[in-house]
Amino acid sequence: MRLLKTIFYSFFLPLFLVTFAGCHTELSKLEETQNQLFTLLTEQDLPQESKYTVISRYANNLLAEKKYNDLLIFLSSYVENNPDDMYNVYWLLMLAHTYLQLEAEPMAEYYFDRIISTCQDLTVRGESIHFLCLKNLIQISTNPANRITYLNQMITQFPEKVNITELYYRLAVEYENQGEWDKALESYSNFLSQPDALSIQIPGAPNAYNQAQQLVDFNASPKDWTFETLEELETAIKRAITNYNYRQLDSYKSKVNFFAMSWKQDEYDTNSQKDFSMRGYMTGNRIRYSAELDEASNPNEAYLRTWGWSDYVPVWYLYFRKVNFPIDPEIHGRWEWAGIYYGEML
Repeated sequence: MRLLKTIFYSFFLPLFLVTFAGCHTELSKLEETQNQLFTLLTEQDLPQESKYTVISRYANNLLAEKKYNDLLIFLSSYVENNPDDMYNVYWLLMLAHTYLQLEAEPMAEYYFDRIISTCQDLTVRGESIHFLCLKNLIQISTNPANRITYLNQMITQFPEKVNITELYYRLAVEYENQGEWDKALESYSNFLSQPDALSIQIPGAPNAYNQAQQLVDFNASPKDWTFETLEELETAIKRAITNYNYRQLDSYKSKVNFFAMSWKQDEYDTNSQKDFSMRGYMTGNRIRYSAELDEASNPNEAYLRTWGWSDYVPVWYLYFRKVNFPIDPEIHGRWEWAGIYYGEML
């Protein structure tokens, strides 16, 4: 034990003291620099450009040392005490990015929004500060009304810097989520009118074009094929099949995106969109249907098993669904015959 103490005091302790002294020296130099910068900042006749340089260096020193709390206090206090400083937009931007780095998105949103609301736009390294703020705001904001504002500002102020097609679609979705249906339809129409609307790939919205087209087309349609209740629709379909009245069946089909496909296909697949008459399948065939709707039916969807349509695929499931169209309360919640699934249910 005595030998260990001797080794420690003779070798490790001096090394520790040297290291500590070195760190202390570096820390003292930083503190000295910060004190000098702060003293310069208090000078009344300091030119505006020089003040910017001093603040920038002081703030970046804190940032380099990861003294985020000190940085936030320093910059926010300066901005509040010097509201007319022409460079406040830079300090607000640094505040916003610091909060973003700390994963404090609500505070970051506050400062990004404050910049675009109260500060004149400036350019940093060839990029508009307002554009940078809007990009971040669209990504981090969780307030639907705010997101609508930011998307509109991005579209109107920086159309050449963004994908307008995607933004029109995202704006339409935000309006739809807010129940602002007239504006949602207008934005969907703007989206559909873009030359790349059909081919664009929007993350999280693989069927953007078809869904938008369906909503716009449905809004423009007479909607006279819908029924008040599922029971009324089921009764009408069964009566038409019993009477082999293909004209009546054709009139019951949805006039917007009626599909006929296998269970493995997608409703929005172009090959599943069918515009045909039931006449060719009813003539000469003995068509039958189940007495009850399939047990897979639910409050929003229903399936009626039918058979006898052809030798190749005799079984068809007629697919009924509740209309989701809140823009028109008289239509919303009614029922429509939306499509056909070929073959037995998977």
